[in-house]
Amino acid sequence: MATLLIAPMPAIPVSAQQHDAWYYESLKRNKRSWSQEDKEINKKLAALEKRFGKKPNIIYILADDVGWGEPGCYMGGKLRGTPTPTLDRMADKGMMFLQAYAEPSCTPTRLAINTGRHPARTGCNTVLWPGGPSYLGLAPEERTIAEVLSDAGYHTAMWGKWHVGDTPEMAPEAQGYDYAHYGLYNGAVWGWLGVEHLYNRKEVAGSAHWYDFPGVKEYEEKYGIHLDGYMRGIKGKGREETGRLTSPEDMTKFEDISIKEICEFIDEKAGSDKPFFIYWATYAQQIASSPRKYRHAEGVDHVNNQAAQLAQHNDHLDQLLKTLEDEGIAENTLVVWYSDNGPMYAFYPNAGFSYLRGEKGDVLEGGVRVPAIAYWPGMIKPGQKPIDLLHVTDMFTTAGRLAGVYDKLPDDRIIDGVDQTALLLMGEGHGRRNMMFHYSGANIGAVRMDQYKMHIIPGGGSSGLPSMKIYNIIRDPREEHGKMYPYLYLVSPFQSKIAEHNEMKKKFPDRVLGPTK
Repeated sequence: MATLLIAPMPAIPVSAQQHDAWYYESLKRNKRSWSQEDKEINKKLAALEKRFGKKPNIIYILADDVGWGEPGCYMGGKLRGTPTPTLDRMADKGMMFLQAYAEPSCTPTRLAINTGRHPARTGCNTVLWPGGPSYLGLAPEERTIAEVLSDAGYHTAMWGKWHVGDTPEMAPEAQGYDYAHYGLYNGAVWGWLGVEHLYNRKEVAGSAHWYDFPGVKEYEEKYGIHLDGYMRGIKGKGREETGRLTSPEDMTKFEDISIKEICEFIDEKAGSDKPFFIYWATYAQQIASSPRKYRHAEGVDHVNNQAAQLAQHNDHLDQLLKTLEDEGIAENTLVVWYSDNGPMYAFYPNAGFSYLRGEKGDVLEGGVRVPAIAYWPGMIKPGQKPIDLLHVTDMFTTAGRLAGVYDKLPDDRIIDGVDQTALLLMGEGHGRRNMMFHYSGANIGAVRMDQYKMHIIPGGGSSGLPSMKIYNIIRDPREEHGKMYPYLYLVSPFQSKIAEHNEMKKKFPDRVLGPTK
C-alpha cells in the first residue's frame, strides 16, 4: 500500500502494563467516565468477594470452528440442524456478543487467549502440525493467563486441545496450569486414524477426507513423525501419556472424560478458600468423529459431524452449569464460551457455517467474527446482546482485573487485550474497545475502527494510490460492497493507526523464535 502517514505518538501514562497506541488515545478521551465506572465496578466486585470470601471463579470455554450463525441464539440451531439449547439458555440468561472477534485460525487464537497478545507478537503466527519445528509454539518467556492467576492465588486447570506447542517446556503444566489433561494436536489427526481403519475393512462404504493417509505406523516410518496420545500434566512434575490415539471415537470419548474431570474439579475446589480458573479448549466441534447417540438426536443434521458434536457439547455444558448451581457457586463464577474462528468449509457438509462472508483462515468477518456468550448469574444482567467490540485477547486482561491483579500484568511487552469488565457488569455501550487489528499470519490483513473496516490489498499500491478497500460493517456485515473512494477521508486515519502500531513495535518488538532459541 502507499506510504503510511506517521502521526505523533500519543503520550503514554505510567502504567503497570503496556497497551497498543490506539488504547491510550481512547483512555485519554474517556478517562473521566471510565474512572467513574471503575468505582462502581469495584463496589460490585467488593460486595461479591465479601459474600463468598474470595475472588470470582473464572471458566473460559474455547469452542472450535463454530461460525457466526451456527448456535440457535445466532439464528442457527434447529434451522441449521445444530440445536444448542444450553448455549441458548446461557445467552438468554447472560450476555450474547454480536461483535466478538478471534484470530483467523486455531493456534493463533489459543495463543491470544492465553497471553492477551496477537500471535505475531509471540513469534508464532501459524497453525501447528505434528512433526513441525519444535521451536514454534508458546515460548516459555510469554506470561500466560494461568501464570497470572496462579500468582493471584487461583487454582488453575485446563482440558482439551492445547495446540500451541508439543515440547515439555511449552506444555500447560509448564505454563502456569496446576493440572492439565490434553491433546497436542487439532482434530484432523483423529480423522487420519479413521481413514486407516476405513480402508482396512473388507468393504469400504463411502469415502473420507484424508484418503491417502498411510496409517500411524507407516506414517512414522516414512516421515519420522510420531503421533503422541493424550497427556496428563501436573505443575512441577511434568507429564505422562494417558492414552494412545487409536480411532476417531477417542476424540468424543475424551470429551466425556474431560467434562467428568471438570465437574469433579469444581466439586473439589468449590469449598476451597481459593478461587479457581478453568480453561476448557473443547475438541467437540472438530469434524473427525460423530457420536451416534447425538447424530440421531432430535433436530440434528446427521450428516454434519460438527452438529452431532455440538449436541454432545451441549449436554456437557449442561452438566457444568448444573454442577456450579449444585455447589452454590454459580453467582461467583464467570463462564465465557467463545469460538476460536469461523467455519471450515473445506470439509462441507461435515463442518459448520456462517452467515458472514469468509471462513477459517480469512480476515473477512466470516473468519474472525465468532459467537461468544458470557454467563454470570446475579452479575451479568440477563438477555443482553451488546454491539460493543470484543476481542479474544480481552479475556486475558479482563481475568486479571477480576482477580485483582490488573496492575501486575506484564509491563515489558504489549498487551493487546483490554479490560472489558465494564461491558460485562454495566452492559451495552460500556465496552472499552473501538478498534482492532486483524492479523493474517505475520502481517496485518485488516483494521477495524469504529464501524469501519479496512482491508489491505496485498501487492497493491504501485500506482501511488492506497491499496485498500473500506467497508461499513454495520451497514454491510458480509463485506460485499467495499470501496475506497467514498471513504477517502478515512485513508489517513487508517494509515496513521497502522503507523502508530508499527512504531510501538520498535519499542516492543515481536518475539523471534528459532532453532537456537
